Amino acid sequence: MKILIAEDEPSLRENLQMMLEMEGFEVQLASDGQEAFEQARNAPPDLVLTDVMMPVLDGYGLIRLLRADPVTAAVPIIVLTAKAEQADVEMGQSLGADAHLVKPYRRAELLQAVQAQLRLPSRQRRD
Repeated sequence: MKILIAEDEPSLRENLQMMLEMEGFEVQLASDGQEAFEQARNAPPDLVLTDVMMPVLDGYGLIRLLRADPVTAAVPIIVLTAKAEQADVEMGQSLGADAHLVKPYRRAELLQAVQAQLRLPSRQRRD
C-alpha cells in the first residue's frame, strides 16, 4: 500500500515517513499541496495524508484538486492539522476529506485512522 504525505515541516514529514514505513507502507513525500497533487496524478496512492497550512497550495486546495480529478477522486484523504475547531473539521469534510486528526496525535491514533481508510471499499469512501 502506498501513502502520499503532504507536509511542509521536514521533521514531521520524516517522522510520519518512518512511522508508516515501519508498518510496511510505501511512502511518497511532498512538501506542499501542488507537489502532492502532481505526484498523486502521476502515480495515484492508496491514501493521502495532508497538512492544511502549507506553502504554494494548502491542504484544502489539494483536497479540491484531488476530488476534481477522475484519476484521484476516490483516493481517501486524512487531514493532519493543528486546526482543531469544528469549523475546520467541517471545512475538510465539505471538500471531501475522509478523516481529520488534530496534531499532536498519538501514533496509535494515526495508524488506526490509516487502517480504517484502507479497509473501506472505495464506493463507501465517497458517499
